Amino acid sequence: MENKKYFFFDYDGTLTAGPPTGEIPESAIKTLNLLSKNGHFVAVATGRIQCDAYERCEKIGIHNLVSDGGNGLTINGELIYLESLDIPLSIKLLDELEEKNISWAVTCENSRTRYSKTDSFIHEIKDTYMTTVIKPELDYRKMDQLYKVFISCDQENQKEIRLLESLPNVRFSPNCLFVEPDDKAAGIVKMVQHFKASHADVVVFGDGMNDLKMFRDEWISIAMGNAKDALKEKATFVTKSCLDDGIEYACKYFGWI
Repeated sequence: MENKKYFFFDYDGTLTAGPPTGEIPESAIKTLNLLSKNGHFVAVATGRIQCDAYERCEKIGIHNLVSDGGNGLTINGELIYLESLDIPLSIKLLDELEEKNISWAVTCENSRTRYSKTDSFIHEIKDTYMTTVIKPELDYRKMDQLYKVFISCDQENQKEIRLLESLPNVRFSPNCLFVEPDDKAAGIVKMVQHFKASHADVVVFGDGMNDLKMFRDEWISIAMGNAKDALKEKATFVTKSCLDDGIEYACKYFGWI
């Protein structure tokens, strides 16, 4: 197809309205279907772990996915790879958290489950992002994979954690820091290479700080109206908010639908 585009949509806050419902506006679903019908490639690029992200994508008819902040790739429903965080650095981080008596949890498998040694993490965080399982005997030094580390800390206390300087992290709530991959562009590049496509034909949509690295000069970057200012400043185009039919508005503006 001539002028075929390769679309990568962030999920939370871009396709979806975000908490508490997490619903995708009907205009966005209609737009995704029209893009596919018009011959374009449609994928999601998210920080969510692959199993969780793919289940959500499958419900809206999307089978291509950059997950885990760029560390996971799913093509036509098949998981191609899922890479861990840096294990030695992650272990050093967890050692530091233990020394400083800071509560934490880890995700060490492709599931919506995180593990902690004590229930203090649950009491301090009080979120429903993942199911938290308490395993007092948990030995993180024996783990072969670590996909996410969750730290109970606010922005001020975060400054005391030295190893955070060496690991990617993002904050989604006032009292919990996520240590997770944050380079979605790395996964997008690998996806584009797989299809032997051009970077110039890539289009990305995002709203949060974990989308910033995928806003690159060689392709079109579209910031949602509800996006962080840093994304809007770097974007090719700023569309309307998710709830104001921003996906549809941008795709009509550029003539893709």
